Amino acid sequence: MINVLVADDELPAVEELAYLLGRDDRIGTIHRASSGSEALRALASESVDAVFLDIHMPAVSGLDVARAIARSTRKPAVVFVTADEECALEAFELAAVDYLLKPIRAERLARSVGRISELLRDGGAVPEMITVDQGGTTRMIRRDDVTYVQAQGDYARLHTADASYLIRVPLADLEQQWADAGFIRTHRSYLVALKHVSSMKLAADKPSVSVAGASLPISRRHLPTVREKLEATRIRPQA
Repeated sequence: MINVLVADDELPAVEELAYLLGRDDRIGTIHRASSGSEALRALASESVDAVFLDIHMPAVSGLDVARAIARSTRKPAVVFVTADEECALEAFELAAVDYLLKPIRAERLARSVGRISELLRDGGAVPEMITVDQGGTTRMIRRDDVTYVQAQGDYARLHTADASYLIRVPLADLEQQWADAGFIRTHRSYLVALKHVSSMKLAADKPSVSVAGASLPISRRHLPTVREKLEATRIRPQA
């Protein structure tokens, strides 16, 4: 069970988030704080695995609380909950696990709890973040949120469950850089994350792979490599 602290200077926001978290079977004790100072006191006295912090709290902000956590020996996972996208870069510099935008959607919150669970299970390894630009706003996204990448000339479009982002990096470069992270080239125009693949059709006239609801082609050139990767993940009986 994950014990959490919810901190926001607006009481209705605290109660709403606590209610949503309470519906998740993975969540244990939910502590509440109505200011940054109260959050710091709770962290000093309670056993907390994760903190959901509003950024803009008076006097002691959510970022201030995160900085204090970074300096402490006990480091619960930090998730920022805010209506402001402008602080995303600084948030992830403080090793935030996630950055939730208000109003909070239940399914998005569930993914955040899943990330916290993974982090606790893996012993605190922070996932790799990627800086992207969208509509004049610089954002940070997790690389393991990228389901597949689509070539667009000298650019590449990163697809996630929520959006897509255009970056000025050729697909061939990403193929080399992300090979160790479980990304595989299936076509001259596509690079897919194996962890997000739901099914493959390898024997059909038109081989394809299903990734996050999208059906993507597998070219003849890349089919042998895809088969090899698939065989490497197959469960076999012991000799």
